[in-house]
Amino acid sequence: MANFVLQLPTSNLRIVPVYASSNGAPPGSGSQNGGPVVLELPLEKIRRPLMRTRANDPNKVQELMDSIRQIGLQVPIDVLEVDGVYYGFSGCHRYEAHQRLGLPTIRCKIRRGTKETLRHHLR
Repeated sequence: MANFVLQLPTSNLRIVPVYASSNGAPPGSGSQNGGPVVLELPLEKIRRPLMRTRANDPNKVQELMDSIRQIGLQVPIDVLEVDGVYYGFSGCHRYEAHQRLGLPTIRCKIRRGTKETLRHHLR
């Protein structure tokens, strides 16, 4: 049997855990009991219903962009999943920083909710 060494450049690599399970959730994520699950989601899959009513601080977005470039996103954004649709109500600055950096995905802490939960968040 031959041994091979794979050498990759160390810059610009992001470590993303990959899990295999029957329900697609990371081990210990709490998905069996309805708790949050942390996953990478494409930005375009996250609806931002409050985006038009709130303005982000451009300095904070720039600071986050610099930090994400250097060390990656440290705290996932909170996302509510209702009937297979993802809604973001927090993490506005982190979301915009990812957009401006041209990153295709963002790490999200996903909680399942009902339409009633969604209505409550929209008030």
